[in-house]
Amino acid sequence: MTTRYRLLDLTVDLARQRVERGDVTLDIAGLSFQLLACLIERGDRVVGFDELMEAVWAPAVVNEETVTQRVRLLRQALGDDARQPRYIRTVRGRGYQLGALPERLAGEAPRRRHSVWPALAAVGVLAAVALGAGFLAHEQKPVLTAQQELLQRAHWYAAMGQRENNERALALYDRALHEAPDDADALTGASRTRSARTCLYNAGADDARDALRLASRAVTLRPELADAWSALGYARDCLGDISGAIAGYEHAVRLDPTDDASRSSAAYLYQEQGRLADALRANLDMHGDPARVRFRDVQVAREYELLGFDAAAEVRFRHVFELSPDNVFSNLAWPGFLFARGRFDEARAALAEARERGTPRAELAQLEGELALRRNDPVAAANAFAQARAIRPDSRLQTTLAAIYGPVPVNPVWLRQRIAETRSSLADDPWPVGRIELVVLLQAAGDRRGAIAALSDAVDKGWRDAGYLRASPLFSSIAGDPAFEAVIAAIDRRVAAERQRVLAAPWCPADLKTRQLMQDSNQRGRDLRM
Repeated sequence: MTTRYRLLDLTVDLARQRVERGDVTLDIAGLSFQLLACLIERGDRVVGFDELMEAVWAPAVVNEETVTQRVRLLRQALGDDARQPRYIRTVRGRGYQLGALPERLAGEAPRRRHSVWPALAAVGVLAAVALGAGFLAHEQKPVLTAQQELLQRAHWYAAMGQRENNERALALYDRALHEAPDDADALTGASRTRSARTCLYNAGADDARDALRLASRAVTLRPELADAWSALGYARDCLGDISGAIAGYEHAVRLDPTDDASRSSAAYLYQEQGRLADALRANLDMHGDPARVRFRDVQVAREYELLGFDAAAEVRFRHVFELSPDNVFSNLAWPGFLFARGRFDEARAALAEARERGTPRAELAQLEGELALRRNDPVAAANAFAQARAIRPDSRLQTTLAAIYGPVPVNPVWLRQRIAETRSSLADDPWPVGRIELVVLLQAAGDRRGAIAALSDAVDKGWRDAGYLRASPLFSSIAGDPAFEAVIAAIDRRVAAERQRVLAAPWCPADLKTRQLMQDSNQRGRDLRM
């Protein structure tokens, strides 16, 4: 039975883990949703820290600061103001309380714990025994084995999307594998959490290689298990193997068409290949609740941006950034969007907010360095690029930027060797971003023609972010060159073709078609006035 509540202007569905304000689904999941559910289930009474920690975090051991931080994130997601709260009140020295009594929506029976035995007291003894057995068989949860309970708890931690909980999940998966080395579910979970170390939490490639080994074993043992194929795709994704990752994700979706997470992961890689229409279609073709796919909203916004639907992209980027402060990729994407649009003061403010929110990201430090270069502050730029390298010492681009823009002039011998190494590494590299490092290196060496040729190669591999190329000072020595402008024009042509595919497709969102008609009408008006 579903249980839905009204809290002021919110509708909260505890069973589906969904929060809506009118027709808008708020991005509230994981610990934030569990915290909100805990408060709702306790009506309008004050809930203390100990009770919250037991209900939301147990068996993990956390402190009051953890609870306070999660309340702050939940308030941000709800659009609540701690100084004048509507939804969640702080009761000093005691805990937290809802700002209003939640109202159970019509048709919902009250949730209560009960025993079947009092209800059977008026029935004869034999009937009581028979009916009691039937009721208990229906209501009792199946007894889990120790291994199943271990995996259930590991899955719970892994779903939270935080570094420390990812580590807790990994420890539990490893323990499960120690008990049962051929448990495909344990192999799959251990693979995913190791891949997350590499992809989300700045670890090196060794974890992703271990993840690939574990996922490959799971696929061998259970070739019909969609989760195993998805984990295989994720490991290859984190190792930079685009075609192998796509193959894993697509196989997972064929086995389980409801696997929206794998569908969205494949969409991201289509985007990196320049297949923008395919990426958008995949992200719009969700078979379940789209709000359950953690980074999908950011990807759709990014696809809108690359396709040239800037207004629609801005609405989505801003929405996720404001309501989901613990969403890693929105913290990267919103400042980046503002930067690529030339809105540098806004980008700097968004960047400062994003960096206060959690896990350090090399991309944010790099953006800070690029903003410093734009305002002619080489010292701040050098410090930012050095920080980016410290966060991701295995990243080639971060190492190159730290060397070229560092306080000591780059060694010409190192530069020549670095160029040769980079050219060699790109021979089998399908990712367009690798060519961006080569562009930077060749500019530093004074080879403008070579730099532009490398940029053209990046476009051929799928690079479609012309806005970033125009805005970033990393390309200042070739910007304005006719050959550079020709590369930008090539991007514009390819994007225009993808945009037309989207607008002509039956699945194209109505708001995009409306915005495009308005844009075309405005352009015709400008043309007539000229």
